[in-house]
Amino acid sequence: MDVSLKCIECGRSFEPGVLYRCSACNGLLDVVPDLDSLRGIVSRDLFDSRLGSTKAPYNSGIWRFRELIHPLVSDRDIVSRPEGNTSLYFHRRVDEYAGIKNLRLKHEGENPTGSFKDRGMSPGVSEARRLGMEVTACASTGNTSASLAAYSSLAGLSSVVFIPEGNIAFGKLSQALAYGARVLQVEGNFDDAMALVQESASELGLYLLNSVNPWRVEGQKSIMFELVQQLGWESPDWVVVPAGNLGNTSAFGKAFLELEELDLIDSIPKIASVQASGADPFFRQWRDGVDVLEAVGEPETIATAIRIGNPVSWRKALRSIRSSGGVVDEVTDQEIMDAKAVIDSSGIGCEPASAASLAGVRKLRDAGVVDRKDSVVCIVTGNILKDPEATVDYHLDRLGDLGISPSYANRPVSIKADLNSVREAIK
Repeated sequence: MDVSLKCIECGRSFEPGVLYRCSACNGLLDVVPDLDSLRGIVSRDLFDSRLGSTKAPYNSGIWRFRELIHPLVSDRDIVSRPEGNTSLYFHRRVDEYAGIKNLRLKHEGENPTGSFKDRGMSPGVSEARRLGMEVTACASTGNTSASLAAYSSLAGLSSVVFIPEGNIAFGKLSQALAYGARVLQVEGNFDDAMALVQESASELGLYLLNSVNPWRVEGQKSIMFELVQQLGWESPDWVVVPAGNLGNTSAFGKAFLELEELDLIDSIPKIASVQASGADPFFRQWRDGVDVLEAVGEPETIATAIRIGNPVSWRKALRSIRSSGGVVDEVTDQEIMDAKAVIDSSGIGCEPASAASLAGVRKLRDAGVVDRKDSVVCIVTGNILKDPEATVDYHLDRLGDLGISPSYANRPVSIKADLNSVREAIK
């Protein structure tokens, strides 16, 4: 099947290979499948027939849609654990908190390494193997490094991860170490690590697997493919997503445009991209109505997964927001941690960054942007165990220095070792 890489700025096309940016203008690249040739091949019935398969690769929530993800890779080169097939949750407590009657949470924390990153890493590492690469690399605030390390080891490849020193949750760092990556702690923040890994990939022959790699975005499209399939191929009114490096925002818009062009959906949902207020360059760009993003030099937020001041995918993300008629907003760390506490106490659970989606819906509903009768899906991006320190510190009221007080604290109670103490404690 014919597939090309196309620059989103100057429009130049390239054959798929070890390429991340346009050689003419340095713009980001899109994977462009031949949708005309796919019209007679893909259908709702085809994808539904693979649903629930126990055989590889179609037991994966990514590779079930392989014609729309990576039609060039052979079964031999596919690297899958498998991933995807994540659940949609409905809970009255979450609805009441957001003020929305029809709200669902799609929990990407149910992926193998505990975050949505596995969606992009599977086709990304598969492409590395197809190209005969030996070493993969990424810069990461945590989740990408865990996923890269796991999938690279599964594929028999070495991996190197560049992390900002002192700015990664232990739950994520432990995964990168355990899965065998070479971990390089870079002096500075994520953006410093990102600049260094791109230089290293160019000079040292490492295969770069941050979201600047167009195949990462292709894998993350499957979140939306799977979502609309779960909803009986009907689009919700809104999809709300936490926003850091903007890979998901980019992927979701691309996914919906392709689904609509192939007549697999009747309408495109509005995309709401939600940043943390201490790491909000994309929100500022949207608010000010300017065409160029101005980086935040020292991004700060308790939501480490979206603590990014210079997101590389902002141009693709802006295209997604505009094409869907969506919006960009920001929420405070207080709003993030309170929304997280609501998700957690509903028996669902998430890492801090994931809760930006629910906090964002509540804010957008209060502003009248989202109607309480709209159908809304919030993307929950990571597992609750990704950052257990933040959870415990919230409930024990240890985040005061960050300006966060626990509106929904669940403090442990110390008791004597006798039945009366138990009786009093649980009254």
